Amino acid sequence: MKRYGYFHLLSGIIVVALLVISPAPRASAASPFDGSSPVIRAAIKLVQFCDNSKNGLDEQAIATLVEHVLSTKQDRQYALPKSTDATGAYYEFDIKAAFPKFMEYSYNPVVPAVFTKPSSVRYSTWMTPRGGEQGLPEAWKPVPLNGSPFIIHSMQRESDTPDLHTGIYHEYDQKRTLILVNYKGSQALISLTKQVGDSDVGKKGIVLGNDGDWNYYYSGQPGSPKTGLGWVRTYIYDYFSVAVYVESGAGQGMVRAGVFQWLRAGWTGINFVKPRHILEGMERFARDSKMVLESPRLPAPGQIGAVYRSLSSLPPPDLIARYSALQQTRLASAVAAGKVGKSKEDAVSVADTPKDQMIEELMLEYLKTALGKSTLFGKQALLPANM
Repeated sequence: MKRYGYFHLLSGIIVVALLVISPAPRASAASPFDGSSPVIRAAIKLVQFCDNSKNGLDEQAIATLVEHVLSTKQDRQYALPKSTDATGAYYEFDIKAAFPKFMEYSYNPVVPAVFTKPSSVRYSTWMTPRGGEQGLPEAWKPVPLNGSPFIIHSMQRESDTPDLHTGIYHEYDQKRTLILVNYKGSQALISLTKQVGDSDVGKKGIVLGNDGDWNYYYSGQPGSPKTGLGWVRTYIYDYFSVAVYVESGAGQGMVRAGVFQWLRAGWTGINFVKPRHILEGMERFARDSKMVLESPRLPAPGQIGAVYRSLSSLPPPDLIARYSALQQTRLASAVAAGKVGKSKEDAVSVADTPKDQMIEELMLEYLKTALGKSTLFGKQALLPANM
């Protein structure tokens, strides 16, 4: 999930310049909790379990969070108390899809993360499992009533998309833990994330057109494309989250999502994040996740898997050629929009791009064509000849 817009609300000269070029995100509701709340303690306990499984799984903590997510609330988004100097926020939304469908698309080894996070994630590589645990299963089996939780620990290498206000994007490593449980007859997934160390330095990116079209340019150059911020070397210093997804609604045909998230980011070690910045990013994520999962045009997982495997089996020169063409098309669009110049320094090299990343970015173009969206990259240029 996206690490969100936060650099446009700073201090001194920069804040004046940025308030002119970008609207302020909407205000967030005050936190209904303090640091001693059972809900906050439960969330932090699960983050600690993600960080080190030797801390042990607290199943009562899971119950506390699921009950909170399912409870009736006056506000479904609000600030959270800070934790280890990281700013926190909670966001809740509903997805009109059955829980098995949600799992089949959101946590499937052949359905890339961009399918359910197209405006939040550039790529997300599920790396070697930690501690001898298994990787993502091809099919998730429901946990029976009173059955033991099904747990997966892993590592991810991930990059977010350009921030809506500054154009900055980051790459980072993070520990991941997925816990599937049966809560009083309903299936629930607890998705845990804990960043490892600082992110790579923030780099210049551009949202090409409407954010809902999912077209982005990635320069590979440190800084921001915004005037007055080109020199800024930003980092995400810490990020941790607990996302709860649980069956709900009549006939269990809906998924209720509640996300607890903390973020510490900025430059020179100073945290500039406000709760409303996190909420704005989570709203961006929820908007497109719902749109994809609720779309009648969404291809079946098997069809997605077939395209994924076909791209994976391409000879390296062919895959690199397709990915290079995508990057050049993005660059040409950025130049045409007057966002970047035509100088050599604006060119993007793909020499060190991992294979999994190339495939995932190409898969986003496939998703756009499948859903009827415009794409910078023609379908026939994207897909292998036998598709």
